[in-house]
Amino acid sequence: MIKALLFDLDGTLLDTNELIYNSFYRTFKDNLNIELGKAEIADFFGRPLGEPFRKHAKEEDVERLVAYYRKYNEDLHDNMCHAFEGVKEVLEALKEKGIKLAIVTSKRAELAIRGMKIAGIYDYMDVIITPESTKLHKPNGEPALKACSELGVSPSEAIMVGDSIYDIYCGKNAGCKTCGVNYTFIDLKVLKESKPDYFIDKPIDLLKLI
Repeated sequence: MIKALLFDLDGTLLDTNELIYNSFYRTFKDNLNIELGKAEIADFFGRPLGEPFRKHAKEEDVERLVAYYRKYNEDLHDNMCHAFEGVKEVLEALKEKGIKLAIVTSKRAELAIRGMKIAGIYDYMDVIITPESTKLHKPNGEPALKACSELGVSPSEAIMVGDSIYDIYCGKNAGCKTCGVNYTFIDLKVLKESKPDYFIDKPIDLLKLI
């Protein structure tokens, strides 16, 4: 029996895809004079922020690039952050059914909470797991395991929902069921290769799983 849903945030509940894409594009272009294509940038989604920069820059430059990304991203964040259609309705329905809800995100706590409040979904969440919450991060299962522990459910009673392979592998590594979203910004073929237990076309489809 499913008792909890663990959600990735950006690209799953919040439509911040263009914001993230633009932030990576401008950071690489403005600082390294590198113009990356959509497919390569999409592969960065869901990863800890420093990783993409280590592929193209010296280690001593990573901190500066992360700072530039964050400044660019946060300056535009509030105007480019909203919930996908149907998200509020499905969260309300899940709460009415007694399903526990958690966020499991690679986004820093301050900005994650800010985004959820702007989109009007913060109050639905019972638990919020961010990079500050665990030593290991997606795709390691530790963030999902911590969410389950704080929710008081076993991993087998939870579904991890996300738009990237890092979300799916995080859920699998924790022993959760997993659900990919067909509205991902990332190459859907790549997401399918991670073999989620379920797929949904839109957020409201989650109610069929429960």
